Amino acid sequence: MRYVALLRGINVSPATTVAMADLRALLGRLGYGNVRTHLRSGNALFTADGDAEPISAAIERGLREELGLSAAVIVRTAGQLRAVVERNPLEVRDPARFAVVFLSRPPDREGLASIDPAAYAPEEMRMGERELYVYFPDGLRRPKLPPLLEKYSTGPVTMRNWNTVTRLLALAEDL
Repeated sequence: MRYVALLRGINVSPATTVAMADLRALLGRLGYGNVRTHLRSGNALFTADGDAEPISAAIERGLREELGLSAAVIVRTAGQLRAVVERNPLEVRDPARFAVVFLSRPPDREGLASIDPAAYAPEEMRMGERELYVYFPDGLRRPKLPPLLEKYSTGPVTMRNWNTVTRLLALAEDL
């Protein structure tokens, strides 16, 4: 099975710095094959047997034990990532300002639906299965939506812009 691992908060400060070569080596030691990384923001692609949840836990444990780093890891199959792209409910006007928030668990639909869109306008948000699609027309310098989303998060989340999501999909399907 082909997988994509999305690490939260990697290489955003000196305390979270991880060389991609170290991440690839860790994934290899965990027994995963065809390991690749994309960008320096904690995106890894690999093949493995088993389900995503135990793989996620194994990577988190490996990061903690071998690299001394505590980071949430969200894992999706290549097929699940394909579905995320195909089910996108919003128009991608600018892929650098359009993102997918990957959730470790299904969203709190009722809580998210209770957020008044005027509270985060002109930003836009739509719910998916285990992801949120968001558009930041003014960029990501001071977005209004992420703090509101954190309130209704039922577990770890990580965000990737549309360019990264579609590139990861292409790489995963090429594994």
